Amino acid sequence: MAFKVNYNQQRAERDRAKLAKKEAKLREQDEETARRKAERERGDLPSEGDDNGPAQA
Repeated sequence: MAFKVNYNQQRAERDRAKLAKKEAKLREQDEETARRKAERERGDLPSEGDDNGPAQA
């Protein structure tokens, strides 16, 4: 005889998986933001207001 389906347990498992995926995505976004911020602070990326390009006459 097969077990009776426990829909609440299945729903809880799906919700946990969804939450874990969402947290992983947010963690990756935070890491990417921190990496870009560190590069900007070190001066690797020129800021938009710099006039390091060719002189305009």
